[in-house]
Amino acid sequence: MTKFNFHDGKGPVPAHQHSKGGGWVADTAIVDDSVYVGPDARVFGNARVFDDACVSGNALVCDNALVFDDAQVYGDARVSGNARVFGNALVCDNALVFDDAQVCDNALVCDNALVFDDAQVYGDARVYGNVRVYGNARVSGNAQVSGNVQVFGNVLLDK
Repeated sequence: MTKFNFHDGKGPVPAHQHSKGGGWVADTAIVDDSVYVGPDARVFGNARVFDDACVSGNALVCDNALVFDDAQVYGDARVSGNARVFGNALVCDNALVFDDAQVCDNALVCDNALVFDDAQVYGDARVYGNVRVYGNARVSGNAQVSGNVQVFGNVLLDK
């Protein structure tokens, strides 16, 4: 049995290298053969990645997160908790999407952006920089949020 340490405090766990890309996948995670998991990317916990999704660079998908459709998670991005990334969404650079957050449609979350709690970023929205989107906040349409901004509560940004 092959084991790999995902550095999540659980030590080496049963894992394998994904057939398409060679990235490490814990045996507890489910990753379709159609998915690309780059050589330095990691999928672990009970995460599921399917359809034509891509996890590359040093990206991590873990816990109970779902990444599917044509979504891409790359760079040093992390998708964790019960987060969902789907559609043609991109999560990249040092962005974090976690808790019960969703990023979908053609949305982009990048740089050092954080999307968490029950927040949603969707449509053609762009969230980047040191932005925090949380609570029940919604960023949608063609909205662009950047800089050192916090969007929280029951806010809907739609342009």
